[in-house]
Amino acid sequence: MKRKTELKKLAAAALLCALAVVCSPLSIPVGASKCFPVQHLVNVLCGVFLGPWYGLGAAFVTSLIRNILGTGSLLAFPGSMCGAFLCGFLYQKFKKLPLAYVGEVVGTGLIGAMLCFPVATLIMGKEAALFTYVIPFGISSLGGTIIAIVFVTAFKKAGLLDMFEKSLNT
Repeated sequence: MKRKTELKKLAAAALLCALAVVCSPLSIPVGASKCFPVQHLVNVLCGVFLGPWYGLGAAFVTSLIRNILGTGSLLAFPGSMCGAFLCGFLYQKFKKLPLAYVGEVVGTGLIGAMLCFPVATLIMGKEAALFTYVIPFGISSLGGTIIAIVFVTAFKKAGLLDMFEKSLNT
């Protein structure tokens, strides 16, 4: 039974990764970073429906594919992965949607943005300060999280939130 549950979660994560990759052209360049609100929507959906580890894995795979296709930057890795993990962790621990949303914004907009500093300076050779990416990542994650709130609220009102959680955990 556990194997079947894991396969369902893996398939759902793959579909959400595909959604994020297909929507890659909807990015907004801000300095050396690309703001990508759809990634934050996917992070929240993964965090709420699949949990922190699948969210982290989906964010990594999406960032990797986007970088291979040339639609992302190396800054996508720390930003999306921190947001997805913190969102999923907070939701899994407390089962409160507002905490999942805060987890995405803080994880990406603050923690992930600050972790971009060494990536930008040491790997990409860009001049940057520690807080350089906080505002653009914060704006992007807030926009994507607002979109996610609309989707998740609609799912909840329609009874789909409980159905998805039950289906993915049995």
